[in-house]
Amino acid sequence: MPAGLIVKALSGYYYVLSEEDEQMTSIQCRARGIFKKRGVSPLVGDKVLFELTENGEGTVDEILPRTSELVRPPVANVELVVLVFAVTEPTLNLQLLDKFLVHTESAGLETIICLTKQDLVTEDKESEATVPSKGDMLSSGVSHIVQLYESIGYRTVVTSAKCGVGIAPVLDQLAGRISVFAGQSGVGKSSLLNAMVPGLQLETNQISMKLGRGKHTTRHVELIRLSNGGLVADTPGFSQLDFLQIDEAEQLSSCFREFKPHSAECKFRGCLHLHEPGCKVIEAKEKGEISLSRYEHYLQFLTDIKERKRRY
Repeated sequence: MPAGLIVKALSGYYYVLSEEDEQMTSIQCRARGIFKKRGVSPLVGDKVLFELTENGEGTVDEILPRTSELVRPPVANVELVVLVFAVTEPTLNLQLLDKFLVHTESAGLETIICLTKQDLVTEDKESEATVPSKGDMLSSGVSHIVQLYESIGYRTVVTSAKCGVGIAPVLDQLAGRISVFAGQSGVGKSSLLNAMVPGLQLETNQISMKLGRGKHTTRHVELIRLSNGGLVADTPGFSQLDFLQIDEAEQLSSCFREFKPHSAECKFRGCLHLHEPGCKVIEAKEKGEISLSRYEHYLQFLTDIKERKRRY
């Protein structure tokens, strides 16, 4: 029975790339009914065993063990997540960025932060040469954000699909791996992929200046082949994430990398870093060793988790 990789899921069909097909042509397959009985669904990124049928299509017979599984977006065997956020249009939302980071940390996935639309900062600077411009403020703010997240341990790349800036460093990280691009609508995920894959021509839409967000241009999850052997999923834009993988409040702090060396020294086991005496995380925050914005977002997420537990 041939083995393959699901590269697209659409309208009940799974498009499988056979390991034996040098032409790299995907085969349209249906999943066996046994998966539904088991409450299991094949995902894009799954390695599967499939069987060809007489009509030139196929059936997915077995899903091989997964190394990782994301709930939203629904992708399996992802090794790297590229979190795509615009420096402006829409306004950079650090609370949402930190929420995405909690999601990827809880899933145990390597993460790169990609800040797009750098050209809009440059354009603002050039348009107001005689007075301090919005571009100057954005530029200094972006530098501060890059320094913050790199000090925590996240590789952060500033890019411009329009000018071709920062494309190569991101592309290098995707080589030979299954990756996923995730972020809000309108931040430029599709534009970035178009810049990486000549001729791809994914649909893009301009940001709505009235609403401050973009329209959804990606309708389904699909793995896009890169020239360096990488496979990357462009996923439908979304701005909400649930803490589905975090059952207990105590798990949250482990998703904040910079907390770990301090939380190990807290006076009480299971310290939530709220107001407990002898909390080393609070001490580090007061000394400026932990960013105030990151700590405040931690408190908000902690409240969200507690409220979700009360509801259910």
